[in-house]
Amino acid sequence: MALPDTQTRYLFFTGKGGVGKTSLSCATGLAMADAGRKVLIVSTDPASNLDEVLGVGLSQTPTAIPGAPGLFALNIDPEAAAHAYRERMVAPYRGVLPAAAIQSMEEQFSGACTVEIAAFDEFSKLLGDPTATADFDHVIFDTAPTGHTLRLLTLPSAWTEFITSSTGGASCLGPLAGLEKQKALYAATVARLANAAETTVILVSRPEAAALREANRTRGELAELGISNQLLAINGLFSTDRQDDAVAVAMSRRASTALAEMPASLAELPGTTIPFLPRGTVGLDALRLMAHPETAALPTTPGTAGTPLPPGLAGLVDAFARSGHGVIMTMGKGGVGKTTVAAAIAVALARQGYKVVLSTTDPASHVASTIDGNIPGLTVTRIDPAREVAQYTRDVLEKAGKQLDVSGRAMLEEDLRSPCTEEIAVFRAFARTVDEGKEGFVVLDTAPTGHTILLLDAAEAYHREVTRAQGDMPEFVRQLLPRLRDPDYTRVVIVTLPEATPVHEAERLQGDLGRAGITPCAWVINQSLLASGTQDPLLAQRGEYEIPFIRRVADALSRQCALIPWLAETPAGEAGLAQLTRR
Repeated sequence: MALPDTQTRYLFFTGKGGVGKTSLSCATGLAMADAGRKVLIVSTDPASNLDEVLGVGLSQTPTAIPGAPGLFALNIDPEAAAHAYRERMVAPYRGVLPAAAIQSMEEQFSGACTVEIAAFDEFSKLLGDPTATADFDHVIFDTAPTGHTLRLLTLPSAWTEFITSSTGGASCLGPLAGLEKQKALYAATVARLANAAETTVILVSRPEAAALREANRTRGELAELGISNQLLAINGLFSTDRQDDAVAVAMSRRASTALAEMPASLAELPGTTIPFLPRGTVGLDALRLMAHPETAALPTTPGTAGTPLPPGLAGLVDAFARSGHGVIMTMGKGGVGKTTVAAAIAVALARQGYKVVLSTTDPASHVASTIDGNIPGLTVTRIDPAREVAQYTRDVLEKAGKQLDVSGRAMLEEDLRSPCTEEIAVFRAFARTVDEGKEGFVVLDTAPTGHTILLLDAAEAYHREVTRAQGDMPEFVRQLLPRLRDPDYTRVVIVTLPEATPVHEAERLQGDLGRAGITPCAWVINQSLLASGTQDPLLAQRGEYEIPFIRRVADALSRQCALIPWLAETPAGEAGLAQLTRR
């Protein structure tokens, strides 16, 4: 069987978006149920497609899955949990504090960390209290908490009065403020996670360098917390012996290279490999194929010849060029190709004679290898997240840490290791770059989320009301938020892949931006096998699976849509990037 082989009662599946956590957790649960065990699958993912994969509507109570005796599932709605959690914390202050202060508090409780902690609150009731799931032999969690959240909840100072006072500019202490009553339950939950006799964590990855790096980072974080019973599941491994299809040869070669070069500490974990499957993993029949891929029927010739596809990236670049200047921000989840799309847009504009600054938070070596040489009119700059976080951390500790005891300072320092902290710190650096869009083009790779924009806007509004001191604020900082919300100055491009989870997550990102008053001007669907021209039967059939996701983006989600094919040659260097904007 290709699925993870584990006998522990609790299983957690974790990994970056789009690697197949939901499919793999459902396939594992179904295989256990088919073997005569009673299994509950629980999703805590805000963009969960558990209903879609299992083919039945779910709620927050266990629902029996038709066609799979013994299998049950439920969806924890972390957004609803976060909303209720936020309201419990903010409601007592309505009518007491100024409206700007309430707005600031609400946004403090609106980010990813609040959603994750609220979700942890919900699934702790299932994991920390054995009576809640006593009827089941196994409980499978789709989407595990991050090491950051677990570290926060294990710090003793999380349960002090410190967290109910000022956050001092930090990012996650507010969300923790209402959790003191849950202390014993959380302690039991974290202990059960670390008990290898009871719990297994399955790190899910694609055979891709970025996904494997993320899996290794998670492995290290969890190991530091004593959670050592980990397995590695490589999902979607494609290999071929044929030499007559450039796309098939390239995909096989890239996968084997990524696996050969994976971090040694990750390679040492026990694990399993699930082969590339031509169809989507929706429905019980498809899930059973993940357990027994050898039973899959030979791929048929897809009927995609008449499928209308969105145009390429060239038309989008032309639309940008007509404005003559401004900021272009590529946004999306990790691994969808934001850096490559940003670089391609920047190179295309520079080749048309425009002055372009490409600014990124990616390592400089990666950008340099992507651009590969000097291009007239193009300047590549780097916002160094480590440097920006270090400065931001010093500022917050200087402001908020002076009066704290050792425990309280430890809590604040842990909070400042949050992913939100990096986003806020980098956002400050973006302010220095956005101003350059007055005279030419600025292309920003890895842009701030809508939540971060709103958080800084709310904090700025509160600061203005309390201090009435705007005189010290540089003009480019004062103009930053209006510029980001000005569609004639800033154009947001959402990048996604033609698959279920990346599209669902990008749709959620678009809603997040809407809260911040920003409407994306376009979506880019990257790495489409349907548009690649591959004749390999397996890959061509997978291309057919992309059609409903392409159509949803093109017809329902985007104002303008561009499609980039999966390319046999890695798009790097001026010539390689030009492939993406070729007419």
